[in-house]
Amino acid sequence: MALNRALILLGPPGAGKGTQSKKVAQRCGVPHLSTGDMFRDAVTRDLPLGRIARPIMERGELVPDELVMKMVEERLSRPDCAGGFVFDGFPRTQPQAEQLDKILEARGFGKPQVVDFCVSPDELVKRISGRRVCSVGGEIYNIHEAPPKVPGICDRDGGKLVQRADDQPEVVKERLVAYERQTKPLTEYYRRNGVLDVLDAGAPVEDVSRALEKLVKCS
Repeated sequence: MALNRALILLGPPGAGKGTQSKKVAQRCGVPHLSTGDMFRDAVTRDLPLGRIARPIMERGELVPDELVMKMVEERLSRPDCAGGFVFDGFPRTQPQAEQLDKILEARGFGKPQVVDFCVSPDELVKRISGRRVCSVGGEIYNIHEAPPKVPGICDRDGGKLVQRADDQPEVVKERLVAYERQTKPLTEYYRRNGVLDVLDAGAPVEDVSRALEKLVKCS
């Protein structure tokens, strides 16, 4: 199975893009691409790109387009992306979207399919403050809605659950402000291009999954 196109999931931090994008990628047999994960990996491994990005991320700011697009274009050139791919939270700005459109056209993918995850501000605060990530396998939990069987321990591999630095309350506020200022206009950009679907992502996870399955078809 494959998508044969780019699928882009938009939405504010905590909207559930990570959980749902991984499910779609697995269902369609294509790569799940998260620039946030790519940058966090670069920071953890102390790579040159990670050293540049780390202080920016810790302040809750967005990494400059030049660095992001360089990383994305290289990733899309790999063989596993030939059948399509799922972007989790990318692009973040209209200039990124415009550059990505050019890259997709050059690689024969045509227009992307875009789904906007809509969630109320109160729900976002609850989700983000309760989010924990496995330090070994990266599995995501929420202490309010989807807690592990043993507090602080991953069900799958026994790894320690941690709160990401960018999930701290003061950083979350900066991320939401940055989203509203720079990323929210993307919905209008993609709506004008005729490729935007809107999804109620405030519903339970399984309901969101079923709704997304109806929107996104694998070939």
